[in-house]
Amino acid sequence: MGAELLAKILAAPPDFFERLVVQLLVAMGYGGSAIEAGKALGKTGDGGVDGVIDQDALGLDRIYVQAKRYADSKVSSGEIRDFFGSLERFKASKGLFVTTSAFSPAAKETAELLSKRIVLVDGPLLTRLMIRYDIGCRVEETILMKKLDVEFFE
Repeated sequence: MGAELLAKILAAPPDFFERLVVQLLVAMGYGGSAIEAGKALGKTGDGGVDGVIDQDALGLDRIYVQAKRYADSKVSSGEIRDFFGSLERFKASKGLFVTTSAFSPAAKETAELLSKRIVLVDGPLLTRLMIRYDIGCRVEETILMKKLDVEFFE
């Protein structure tokens, strides 16, 4: 199912990916409502980040987001450093870098060595999170099986 989700994401218009990231983060409990989160994410030309989302409903802390929809190429260490520079400019303590592809080994190492926390979400993790939080998929059938609770009668 993960490969199907990625294929659909890559076939969709570019702004769909930004909306998807918003929906996923809201489903995970970030950013308050989808309307509030949508105002923050998906704006280009704002200093090297694709958006900002509140970490909690009150907006006590913020997470800066970079989203790259790549079909084949991996995210490089240079892109991680550029994002780090943007975080530094905004005096942000944490960032989220989401891609439909993968991160190069150098990019992963760079993210771990930098002084700010940058969480990396690649295509496979993105689709696992989508499935877990029912984004882009839904439960088709649920089967409940009951058995006798022996402890209840003791």
